[in-house]
Amino acid sequence: MSDDARLLYGKHVRQTILDDAATDIEKLSKKRPTGRLVSVGIGDVEEIAVYIRGQSRAAASVGLPFAEQHWPADLTQEECKKRLVEMNDDPDVLGVILQRPVPKHINVRSLQSAIHPLKDVEGMNPASIGNIVYNETALAPCTAAASVEMIRATGLDLKGLEVVMVGHSEIVGKPAAFMLMAEGATVTVCHHMTRSVAAHTRRADAVLVAVGIPNFLKADMVKPGAAVIDIGINQIVDEDGNSKIVGDADTDAVANIASWITPVPGGVGPVTVAMLMRNAARAFQKQVELGWTG
Repeated sequence: MSDDARLLYGKHVRQTILDDAATDIEKLSKKRPTGRLVSVGIGDVEEIAVYIRGQSRAAASVGLPFAEQHWPADLTQEECKKRLVEMNDDPDVLGVILQRPVPKHINVRSLQSAIHPLKDVEGMNPASIGNIVYNETALAPCTAAASVEMIRATGLDLKGLEVVMVGHSEIVGKPAAFMLMAEGATVTVCHHMTRSVAAHTRRADAVLVAVGIPNFLKADMVKPGAAVIDIGINQIVDEDGNSKIVGDADTDAVANIASWITPVPGGVGPVTVAMLMRNAARAFQKQVELGWTG
């Protein structure tokens, strides 16, 4: 189905965002030396390696130095926070990326709170997420922002658009809903206590789904001609015993009903890393405006 026009891939959207970020960073670097993005991993977690490589490549493409730090798994919460605060005070650090998962004894929300909002390029500090309520979306959580960007890529006018967000997590569903409302969309949020998700999704012009359940969104849950933004990433074993990645929507079936659907992989995912670079450029801009030196 790779040639199917209904499949909305993120490749071109990603490149446009990266190109714009590179232009902004080049201009800003003439006003202040460019700080580095610092990736922080706590403990030895193999699955984050692929994400770090993707972030490193994206940073290089927009002209940002990228550094990796791997902290011991037995580091205390207090020591982790101390190190993050030191990065807040380091003028050579433009932004901090806290890789997840973290060891069980670490409170990840507390560490996210320790990262200064203007160095929070992931948009995960509670202050960054809270700002979205006031339509301040410059440093929004990357996956939520990428999802909104993929709706824009359809060409649909967000003003007055009937949108259903299936999933209400603090880092995807809720911020995406607020970002869409800031654009003028009418948003309904469904979750595990919603009585009939299908009753809501069938009337939506656009459906975003992020529930972590493979093939949750079926064709009979979608209005003909709608846009479906699949944010899910699930690893399953097919009938032949092969492991593969699928989303939260039944892509092949839904594509017969919808006008657009983002495939998994290849849809929202590539745009998420680009959003990290856009956030970095915007953080750089805010730091320059406030007179931070590097």
